[in-house]
Amino acid sequence: MRPYLAQAEHAMEWCRKLAAMSEEPGVTTRTFLSAPMHEVHAALGAWMERLGMRANVDAAGNLRAVYAGAGGDARRLVIGSHLDTVPRAGAFDGVLGVVLGLELIEALAGRRLPFAIEVIGFSEEEGVRFGVPFIGSRALLGSVDPELLARRDLSGVSVRDAIRAFGLDPARISEAALGDGAFAYFELHIEQGPVLDSLDQPVGIVAAIAGQSRIDVVFEGESNHAGATPMKLRRDALAGAAEWISSVEREAYGNDGLVATVGRLAVEPGATNIIPGTARLSLDVRHAEDDVRVQAVRDLMGVAREVAARRGLRVSFDDQFDQTATPMSPGLVEKLERAVAAAGYPVQKMVSGPGHDAMILAGVTDVAMLFVRSPGGVSHSPQEAVLAPDVAAAIDVGLRFLSECEANCA
Repeated sequence: MRPYLAQAEHAMEWCRKLAAMSEEPGVTTRTFLSAPMHEVHAALGAWMERLGMRANVDAAGNLRAVYAGAGGDARRLVIGSHLDTVPRAGAFDGVLGVVLGLELIEALAGRRLPFAIEVIGFSEEEGVRFGVPFIGSRALLGSVDPELLARRDLSGVSVRDAIRAFGLDPARISEAALGDGAFAYFELHIEQGPVLDSLDQPVGIVAAIAGQSRIDVVFEGESNHAGATPMKLRRDALAGAAEWISSVEREAYGNDGLVATVGRLAVEPGATNIIPGTARLSLDVRHAEDDVRVQAVRDLMGVAREVAARRGLRVSFDDQFDQTATPMSPGLVEKLERAVAAAGYPVQKMVSGPGHDAMILAGVTDVAMLFVRSPGGVSHSPQEAVLAPDVAAAIDVGLRFLSECEANCA
């Protein structure tokens, strides 16, 4: 039997327990600094304290605790992932990485390494509440600026207000910066895709995270009576948006490795007998090569302008997020390769389509990621799952990775 199976089952129990801490009964929805995050912090914080760590919450709402190294060395390895979720999420996205960080420290059984280990549960990664992702990890870079703090959610609450309502002081957000001493960031995460499952492999090494562009697109036409307005005289914003959405799909199919998604659509006025005057859409474009991604965005904006001109519409674009592709640090990838091979698993390197906190932390330190198989490739869904032997494999590899760092980062 593979080692660490009991620890894996313990980790999965923790994830399911945290999944019940939700804004909606019966499903898992936990956005940035919503009330259930207090419960999550209390539960994980108590575990951290039992491990001899001192838990605290920084001004961006990140839960943090340090497991001291031997000899008081100030250097530290950061292990982390996010604690927020998409609406009606699964139990493992993000949270599993935080829980596994604590399982690794639990498995050390009090042994101290030449460096400290800081475990971080980021307050926000998904971008659900305020439309901008990675608020938690951005705080570690010192890039939560006044413009971001002023952004408002659908209820009119600003990021600054949300921080205050949670009992934190936004004026102290600069204190969340990672600072000196962090020599690496390591993130364990479910794959959220079907590659490992198709290969029947429990874990994979992330070589790079694809770059991504997120853009809000608005088509504007003219609302009018649906029964009285002839088809040739219409300026239907939704019909123009629908034509353009089809071009988004064609663009992605025509570029190997490109993914492009329109995931949100809002129509105004939104009545059955009124021609839509406004259609608001989201566009998400990702590719491992930035040149390909940027050109695809340009092409799609050009098509949108052409569609709008032909249909007598106006179209506008608002950039929400632009992240370059992020390669993982070669030295840490090599350590993970040795750890995976020593644990007896195939070394599978892969590109991550989804974004992760690791690509933000790459701005200030070396980064590495280990994927855990997602059965069926399902994520961002209540059907999201992991297998206990795969989680055990991740713990095994994680401990060997710590040993690699102990031997080669001293």
